[in-house]
Amino acid sequence: MLQPKIVVIQGANLAALGTRQPHLYGKQTLQQIHSDLQQRFGQQCNLEFVCSNHEGVLLDAIHKYGSSAQGFVINAGAYTHTSYALADALAAVQLPCIEVHLTNVARREPFRQHSCIAPVCLGSICGLGAMGYTWAVEAMLQHLQCCSTAQSSNRESNRAGSAI
Repeated sequence: MLQPKIVVIQGANLAALGTRQPHLYGKQTLQQIHSDLQQRFGQQCNLEFVCSNHEGVLLDAIHKYGSSAQGFVINAGAYTHTSYALADALAAVQLPCIEVHLTNVARREPFRQHSCIAPVCLGSICGLGAMGYTWAVEAMLQHLQCCSTAQSSNRESNRAGSAI
């Protein structure tokens, strides 16, 4: 069986991790987070990483990987709270997606407490720092395994049913 491809999408200001408000977002750089994910999950899946401050680049990546990936992990940064375009793109490609936030957005400013993309995601992980990415990839792998097992069972049931 081929390894699943999971695309980790990082939005506005996340390239500045490590130096951007470390009291909120931690001291770990985005490169370190990606390296840790690759080290931990590189044998279980193919990870691709996309990072941009430009919403259109993120949209293009979702559409590009929509036909080749099996799932997305996304921290859209501030676009989380404003981008119906990202929500539409994720809905259009119909791949499972898990939303990640380093901070607990429910304890932040009121505008951060609404997510435009949450309705098209399997779930959200927030407030647990960089570890949230690890749990998101783990959860995506579990979800993909569960779906793969269910699809295999359905195929077997359909074959058995057609032989009657």
